[in-house]
Amino acid sequence: MATYTATITTPAARAQAFAYLSRFDRAAEWDPGVDAAEMLTAPPVAVGSRFRLEARFLGRRIPLEYEVVELDPDRRIVLRAENASVRSVDTITFSDAAHGTVVVYDARLDAKGIGRLADPLLGLVFRRIGDHAAAGLRAHLTAVAA
Repeated sequence: MATYTATITTPAARAQAFAYLSRFDRAAEWDPGVDAAEMLTAPPVAVGSRFRLEARFLGRRIPLEYEVVELDPDRRIVLRAENASVRSVDTITFSDAAHGTVVVYDARLDAKGIGRLADPLLGLVFRRIGDHAAAGLRAHLTAVAA
């Protein structure tokens, strides 16, 4: 299993940060590893809402359909995706900071089948991809606060 955790402090209010990130189709705005994203269900975001993302990973385009499996407005959202080769669970938590919000983004990626043999490599690549995504997320959350 590959994991990545980023802690980002943003000047955005907790409700702003949550509203932005709970629309997971916006991942295409801040994550350079996501080529396209769309919301498949009607707003507002709720448990059961679904998002389709097309991610680039190790030179391949991987379609992932995420579903909101837990939602505590302005505090926490958990999204899960699964396809033939991977299972992904992203947990995003929000808490107040002195001047804004602390966002903790925890991503877990499980290879399935023969792909499990590549777990050590997967972890290294996942961390590099996560660092780029965290930088983009930090910049976009700052812009949301402006």
